[in-house]
Amino acid sequence: MIRSIVAAFAVVLAAPASSETAAVKYRGIVDLAPFACTDTPRSSFIQRVCYDKAQSYMLINLRGTYYHYCELPATTFDAFMAAPSMGQFYNRNIKGTGSDGPFDCRTHRVPKY
Repeated sequence: MIRSIVAAFAVVLAAPASSETAAVKYRGIVDLAPFACTDTPRSSFIQRVCYDKAQSYMLINLRGTYYHYCELPATTFDAFMAAPSMGQFYNRNIKGTGSDGPFDCRTHRVPKY
């Protein structure tokens, strides 16, 4: 009995560690290992937010689809997370208007992982 438990434990330890990934619209698969991710149950629009402070790079899950924002300062991210309405803050300060928002990855540096 003990031998089988030890053998099972050894198999678990030998299994490769898998990290979480997200399929990001307009980018593809992104490994979430460098990100700090937070579920956002207080918003019906925003389900999850992942932020890599070192790269100033945010991934946001809007109703099941991940989008990315580049060169987003930590101060903006912190204000977003503390906002009374995350959806309103996102629409006014992060998403921007039209197709060229203030942190649009088409016009800002996209980090390489």
